[in-house]
Amino acid sequence: MSLTATDWRNLSLSALALLAAACLPWVVGNYHLTIGVTIAMYAVLATSWALFSGPTHYISLATAAFFGVGAYVTGIGLQHLPYWVLLPLAGLIGAVMAALVGLATLRLSGVYFVIFTLGLAEFVRQIITWGQNVSGTKGLYVLTSITERDIYWQLLGLAALVWALGWLIGRSRLGFALRIIGDDETVAKHSGINTARAKILLFMVPGAVAAITGAVLAPRYVYIEPALAFTPMLSFQVVIMALLGGTGRLWGPLVGVIPFTFLWEAISISFPNQTTLLLGVAFLLIVYFLPRGFVGLIEDARRRMGSEGAR
Repeated sequence: MSLTATDWRNLSLSALALLAAACLPWVVGNYHLTIGVTIAMYAVLATSWALFSGPTHYISLATAAFFGVGAYVTGIGLQHLPYWVLLPLAGLIGAVMAALVGLATLRLSGVYFVIFTLGLAEFVRQIITWGQNVSGTKGLYVLTSITERDIYWQLLGLAALVWALGWLIGRSRLGFALRIIGDDETVAKHSGINTARAKILLFMVPGAVAAITGAVLAPRYVYIEPALAFTPMLSFQVVIMALLGGTGRLWGPLVGVIPFTFLWEAISISFPNQTTLLLGVAFLLIVYFLPRGFVGLIEDARRRMGSEGAR
């Protein structure tokens, strides 16, 4: 795979942006570092979500299920395994779980797939809640020496890995097959593409990434319980941020994550009892007024400038 001058330029700019982001803990206070961790978390989740849902147009609300499983892998596993072993273990469990879910659901389409993935987090939450009730526990303490700064750098490294993986997938046969599936799945099948296998393989990526993210974030919460680890709010926030930025480009979700994180922080402080209502309103507004996100606005502006320049 040969790289063009544009590819080298984009990679260089991405490396510089990553380096600048890595310096954040040294130049900001604790509050802004907390915001930075939140942005990094959503950047990882929204970008990995868009890798699957962007080309296939399948709206997955299963992020909270994988995230919660990863958090519990750390919460339970710290008593038996080193922390750095738990992260790849969480990713492996998330990938296997996504493959099983994919085998069962990716033959569905439209609203049926959305409903199933939304119910998945609640299903797993109820199982863990039942298990804890049987054992007589309510939640888990996650006590480690890992600091907010450590979590931020781990998430930043995971974000770099996700972007690199997305860049490679976009230039692979799998990425090409998924774009055809997104345009017309029937045509893809008649072209000889194994659509089920392609979708399952890519669905494993956000499953594994979300599980690793949950495992990384578990020490931040100190105490985890099913209602916190498997909150459906997380799944909806990830979808809204990805759609706000736009799934047409790899960098699109990040464009949505940064402004929405600050907006949501202000909403949570000013209207703590109306967050669910305002989240629904935000989703409706984005879908209606920005169906292609900020990426679509930027591309339309470039197209208009190009047509005017041609005149």
